[in-house]
Amino acid sequence: MSTVAVNSNESPVSMLSSRRGLLLGPKGWSAVFSALLIVAVLVPVLNLMVPEGSLLHLSDYYVALIGKIMCYAICALAMDLIWGYTGILSLGHGLFFALGGYAMGMYLMRQIGRDGQYHADMPDFMVFLNWKTFPWHWAVSDSFLGQMLLVVLLPGVIAYVFGYFAFRSRIKGVYFSIITQAMTFAAMLLFFRNETGFGGNNGFTDFKRILGIPIAQPSTRMVLFVLTGLTLIGFYLMARAIVNSKYGRVLQAIRDAESRVMFTGYNPLAYKLSIWTLSAVMCGVAGALYVPQVGIINPGEMSPAASIEIAIWAAVGGRATLIGPIVGAFFVNGAKSWFTQVFPEFWLYFLGALFIAVTLFLPNGIVGLFRSRKEGKA
Repeated sequence: MSTVAVNSNESPVSMLSSRRGLLLGPKGWSAVFSALLIVAVLVPVLNLMVPEGSLLHLSDYYVALIGKIMCYAICALAMDLIWGYTGILSLGHGLFFALGGYAMGMYLMRQIGRDGQYHADMPDFMVFLNWKTFPWHWAVSDSFLGQMLLVVLLPGVIAYVFGYFAFRSRIKGVYFSIITQAMTFAAMLLFFRNETGFGGNNGFTDFKRILGIPIAQPSTRMVLFVLTGLTLIGFYLMARAIVNSKYGRVLQAIRDAESRVMFTGYNPLAYKLSIWTLSAVMCGVAGALYVPQVGIINPGEMSPAASIEIAIWAAVGGRATLIGPIVGAFFVNGAKSWFTQVFPEFWLYFLGALFIAVTLFLPNGIVGLFRSRKEGKA
């Protein structure tokens, strides 16, 4: 049996370079194409073409539920990039999700037109508060393109500014997590105020149209579902390309030994700041896709509990696996949907017990469990 000597002076980046592989293997690409077929072909056929009385019919309820969970899965994937691969635990990603949702919600509120309760050109909550003109931050709310730019720019700019000062000050670990949670909690309190122009505690709801098309009609909801699925698959492939690149190897080296990365000539600030900003933008896009499918956005999406759940999805599925957080988002939210209908008073207890069990017995999550069993059989 041959042995391989390891040079203790070897940089963390070069040590990780041997792990670099193809974007996906044959089985991986087969899984991606299968997911594409399910999202773009199978689900639309089962929902729109199969009669409602048939056992094969997929109801609108399950289409909306799966679409919502796919939005959550994008957030979990974003969390994996910064927590699983870079070692940055954020407890404030619900803020970026909500900002993207509010940007989309503002456009949808303008699309209501005079179909609101007061039949006015302004949203009902503004009429109720006796506002005569739109606030300055509603300036481009009637433009779909303008609001979609805000979906990307607003979470991205806020994340960049916050991350720049936090990472430059070398804030990390539990201190960084607490600060991110405080940031999203402060934003939630701000959005609860009526004078901010975001609907107060009720937020935005009662949407009618998107791009002039009725939002409630089945074909519109199916288009939104397919777009969400394609976005999730696209973000997964992008994340896979990132972690398999030299950039991704540097991120993992920062996670494992940031001080050594600095001594080898790399600047962790640029790498941490860029992946942090990208992760925030992904959550913003997820929020924008979430709002027209669910039909509401309110400050509750910024609550600390909502951000903590994102971390739980990643932990339950398996950090540093990319597919694990997606599995975790579907598993936890699927269980939540069932528990809140059958045993609503026990859901939070189940969630807490699940997180404790995963932490103690499945540190690598669901995907890690299956991989270990597969390797054991091999």
